[in-house]
Amino acid sequence: MITPPFLTPLNAEALRSTGISEPWSYGMADRVRFGEIDALNHVNNVVYLRWYETLRVTYLHDYGIYEHAGPEPKFVVKTVGLDYKAEVHRGASYINVARTTQMRNTSFTMQYATFVDGQITTTGDAVIVLLNADNSKRPLPDALRQTFITRDGAVQA
Repeated sequence: MITPPFLTPLNAEALRSTGISEPWSYGMADRVRFGEIDALNHVNNVVYLRWYETLRVTYLHDYGIYEHAGPEPKFVVKTVGLDYKAEVHRGASYINVARTTQMRNTSFTMQYATFVDGQITTTGDAVIVLLNADNSKRPLPDALRQTFITRDGAVQA
């Protein structure tokens, strides 16, 4: 198993080399920092939301989603959830992964996971809504939909 460079986007091939299987095709590796630990000596709950947000913004940029969304897009997180399966401790190396699983008319759902030593420790999901500059909902353009289908196998919900 190969250890990837930290804070560098990882494609499907790089993820496979670390032992992370399909359907995950986008990720980023890093190491837990002291400031991310809580009084119980494991990663604090809010840290996962920050990690996943950082990954989401990088994902949207790398996949060209901002360009596919049309002029002045606003991506707003409508809902977000986390499910903790195992503790992650200070100094642990981890890989966060993300993918879009489904689309509706004006929104899409992303799934996230954190892997430590090849095991999922945390999963998450978020519904992201596309808005216009005036905060009205904007339909997902076909180019954006096609990117989610091609890259992640997303389906229409």
